[in-house]
Amino acid sequence: MSIFTPTNQIRLTNVAVVRIKKGGKRFEIACYKNKVVSWRSGAEKDLDEVLQTNSVFVNVSKGQVAKKDDLCKAFGTDDLTEICKQILAKGDLQVSDKERQSQLETTFRDIATIVAEKCVNPDTKRPYTVSLIERGMKDIHYSVKANQSSKQQALEVIRLLKETMQIQRAHMKLRLLLPGKEAKRLKEKVKPLLQVVESEDFEENLEIVCLVDPGCYRELGEMIRCETKGKGSVEVISLKDVEEGDEKF
Repeated sequence: MSIFTPTNQIRLTNVAVVRIKKGGKRFEIACYKNKVVSWRSGAEKDLDEVLQTNSVFVNVSKGQVAKKDDLCKAFGTDDLTEICKQILAKGDLQVSDKERQSQLETTFRDIATIVAEKCVNPDTKRPYTVSLIERGMKDIHYSVKANQSSKQQALEVIRLLKETMQIQRAHMKLRLLLPGKEAKRLKEKVKPLLQVVESEDFEENLEIVCLVDPGCYRELGEMIRCETKGKGSVEVISLKDVEEGDEKF
């Protein structure tokens, strides 16, 4: 004996729901976990890899499919693919409290990792471990922001940690090549952007090996390129000038 299942009901499991309110009604689509973020970042291009079904629901968990008339009124079309794309782009991704907490913990760790990779103790020039950065973030009661990237938040964390611990961005080591006739004038112009000058060597051109703050790298490169009409150059010797070994408290 077969069991009758209403045709307007679809049962789905292990589903990520994206929800939008439009025209006074709620619409939902059923997606595969982790694929929504990939779609929004542009990493995933295939819609079939994101959607469990191209049906649009009023309630995914109950399997209630939205009526065609309601879809037309709300979205101005009955093209389900187009409607799904709109919901994917503008809808809210629904996650459980447990999933949300797990995401926040992962992002917290990601931020700490980025900070540890970019920073050193200015006194010893040694890097901090990720666990020490995490401890510092907890000490300042840093709260992860779900709508900001880990990289953006890492820059904010560095600024906040400076108030409670010895920390700074690790300097980049560069080799600057300044054309002979312009060398003296250019040297004075770039000087304010250099943290430490390790060596200067003048033959036909002036070669300077120096340490700079990473935030000045682009400005320095643009200045030398424009002032020398492409005859000067900036070469990265190392992205981080650090002493080997982890910092310990």
